[in-house]
Amino acid sequence: MRYLTIIAFIMLSTIGLYVPTAGSQMVDRVDHTPGPSGLPLPRFVSLASSEAHMRTGPGQQYPILWTYIRQGLPLEITAEYGNWRRVRDHDGTQGWMHGALLSGVRTAIITGSTRTLYSKPQPDSRVVAQAEVGVQIRLLRCNPGWCRTEIAGQKAWVSRSAIWGTYRGEKMD
Repeated sequence: MRYLTIIAFIMLSTIGLYVPTAGSQMVDRVDHTPGPSGLPLPRFVSLASSEAHMRTGPGQQYPILWTYIRQGLPLEITAEYGNWRRVRDHDGTQGWMHGALLSGVRTAIITGSTRTLYSKPQPDSRVVAQAEVGVQIRLLRCNPGWCRTEIAGQKAWVSRSAIWGTYRGEKMD
C-alpha cells in the first residue's frame, strides 16, 4: 500500500507567523437568505489570491488584521457590504476582504489529527493518502457523510467529520 503524507503550510500574518490549528469541523448553515450579491449567506469560498489582507472593516482605510499567503484557503462569508465580504477562517478569526480576492472554488482544511483518505466513500476501501492537520484539499463533491477530494493530484474520499469547509448536510455535485 502506498501512503502519501501531506505537510501543512504556514500562513504569514502582519504581526508574525500564524500556524493553523483545528477549528470546529462541520458548520451548520443557519440561514439561506441571499445577501446583497444575490448569493446565500453564509457560504463557503476560497482565497483566490496568493496574498490577501483581512481588515477590521469593509474598506482599505481599515487596519489590516492578517495577511494570508495561502491561495485556495477555505473561508466562510458571513456578511456583505458593497464589494467587501466579512469572512471567517477555520480558526474562527473574522474580518473583511475585498470580493475580488475570493473564489467560488470549494476547498477544505483537514482538522483534528492525521486523517486517512480512501479510494471509495467507506473506511474499508483502499487507502490513498494520509493528510496532516491543516492540509488544504479541493472539494469535488460531497454527500451526507463523505467528500470526494483532490489532494496533491490524487483523487480520494474523506469523511466530512475530518474537514472544515462544508455545512452539515450540504450536498455538493
